[in-house]
Amino acid sequence: MFKKVLIANRGEIALRIIRACREMDIETVAVHSTADANAMAVRLADESVCIGPPPGKDSYLNIPSILTAASVTGADAIHPGYGFLSENAQFAEMIEEHGFTFIGPKPEHIRMMGDKVMAKKTVKELGLPVVPGSDGAIETAEEGMKFAKKVGYPIIIKAASGGGGKGMQVVTKEEDFAEAFSTARAESKVNFGDDTLYMEKFLTKPRHIEIQIFGDSQGNAIHLGERDCSIQRRHQKLLEEAPSPVLSEDERSKIGKLAAGVVKKMGYLGAGTIEFLFEDGEYYFMDMNTRIQVEHPVTEMITGIDLIAEQIRVAAGEPLSINKDRIRLRGHSIEVRINAEDPDTFMPSPGTISQFHMPGGLGVRFDSAMYQGYTIPPYYDSMIGKLIVHGRNREEAIRRLRRAITETVVEGVKTTLPLHLWILEQEEFLSGDYGIDWLERKLEER
Repeated sequence: MFKKVLIANRGEIALRIIRACREMDIETVAVHSTADANAMAVRLADESVCIGPPPGKDSYLNIPSILTAASVTGADAIHPGYGFLSENAQFAEMIEEHGFTFIGPKPEHIRMMGDKVMAKKTVKELGLPVVPGSDGAIETAEEGMKFAKKVGYPIIIKAASGGGGKGMQVVTKEEDFAEAFSTARAESKVNFGDDTLYMEKFLTKPRHIEIQIFGDSQGNAIHLGERDCSIQRRHQKLLEEAPSPVLSEDERSKIGKLAAGVVKKMGYLGAGTIEFLFEDGEYYFMDMNTRIQVEHPVTEMITGIDLIAEQIRVAAGEPLSINKDRIRLRGHSIEVRINAEDPDTFMPSPGTISQFHMPGGLGVRFDSAMYQGYTIPPYYDSMIGKLIVHGRNREEAIRRLRRAITETVVEGVKTTLPLHLWILEQEEFLSGDYGIDWLERKLEER
């Protein structure tokens, strides 16, 4: 087992990794920018190293600085968290080349799944259903329009190296295609340094269902059930729950076994998430995230398994500690992402937290690096915390989440907590009758 782990991240995920390491008697190193000098992770880690000025490209994306910090502190391994360099194959390769262990998948799997065209081709060959789409990259608008005529509108144009809704355009009629193609290409180039595009048939009311998977170096592969991430705005998840309120046991078992089978065939190592669109009882592969997810706590709540600790064990060469035949999903869990944003306009709201009170009680978990007096910097993602609840069933979890939100106090900045309280009051959410575009349409009606 590792003696010291460097955490190449910030915020609540850095703190989450520190907690797992401490319970495993592993020392930790927190790297930080000058803007995060007073961050909670820096305070609680065994050691800390400043790796650069506030901009991410000069600090949390600065590979030489991170490797130097690992070297001078004598770390054995590096955990990337999520975001930043977590799905950067070159970073994973350089970590191994410098004698450290990367707590994540093999670089070839990161690279394979980071290319959306290659990922779709790979999983299709391994037996996963995919949305009807182009066999490879679409080079020109003319080529794209021919494909659209073949499969029928609406279609969606996507960045091959993309994610998070960047470089993505939905087209409902031919006369809008050329402009949408040009916009997607420009966004893809700006955000990912790659303007390669591909296309798929656009599903009208799908759910976003993702399967948590794990593989080890002994060839074992398992799944830990699904998460429903259909509450989204501009392709960004706001609320996640497990299990999904719309899946039957047979549907859950079928897609879980398929996902675990693909992971086993790939020889995949560590944690990952295979994401699907689900509509009319059918699954279609969408993406694979080769990292831990923001929403991993809901799976932890219904399984009782520490996914971060499992990542560390598997990276150290140990077999999975989880027996697939003994996994039981218990109750229901819901997570809401708390962003420092205006709940009506969604404009970022950085600043100093003047008052802070964390909710508590049975079945309530609050993952955050916030504290009273903490100044939220304007340089990074606006998520400042995650409120997670667990109940015996979905109805109890919703009631518990409402109560926990009303207990939470964050003053000095605006947050999205009022938005989440509003979502929990909507009939479509309560009944589970919604797709990934529901929230945006509902917000337009407000």
